[in-house]
Amino acid sequence: MWMVTFSDMVTLLLTFFVLLLSMASMDKVKFSQASDSLAGAFGVLASSSSTTVTAPRIVTYAPVDDDLISRVYRRLRSKIHELKIEKDITLVKDRGAVILRVDDSVLFKSGQRVVSPEAYPILRKVAELVRPLPFNMKIEGHTDNQGDEMANWDLSVTRAVSVLRYLASNKLLPLSRLAATGYGSQKPLFPNDSEAERALNRRVEFVLESQGGPSDELPYLIDATEQAPF
Repeated sequence: MWMVTFSDMVTLLLTFFVLLLSMASMDKVKFSQASDSLAGAFGVLASSSSTTVTAPRIVTYAPVDDDLISRVYRRLRSKIHELKIEKDITLVKDRGAVILRVDDSVLFKSGQRVVSPEAYPILRKVAELVRPLPFNMKIEGHTDNQGDEMANWDLSVTRAVSVLRYLASNKLLPLSRLAATGYGSQKPLFPNDSEAERALNRRVEFVLESQGGPSDELPYLIDATEQAPF
């Protein structure tokens, strides 16, 4: 009779370690298969020769589609050339986004926090470029590493907000499509080893971000000849 009790204990131990192994692997499919098999063996469910398991649905989220980014980049590059503003606006693809980069000297006088009136035409052209696109726009302020870091951070934020205020108050872009942030000297383009490099690090960037999901249909961006947003 002791063999019956011993066999029962060994079976329970085996079941226990199988469950531990299944949970340690963190594989939901294998765990489901193991639990179904064990349940059938103990008579909870009718055992069968095969077990059908539906793999868990994995949802992934991505930034804007690379192909869309490339098409928008080419379209904007062509428009910037047409408007003859290449010397004021640098167009780049970075961080999975399209970025319009403007030196701070184009938008602000030295040490100033409010957009210079001479910069209004450039900002209007930026709005003209962005308005037809299905993107929100984040305005990022950047400085060099000279002086107090907190003061630089405050300056970068204030300048970004000043640009946002001009665009929104003049109804060039709706406020719902705009955001402003400052990074101080934390994201330099160059090492800040010379005045020329520091001048390039002092900038405002207009980062175009998707308004919806990456798989949204954008038919007017597909045909470059007949459905261009410009």
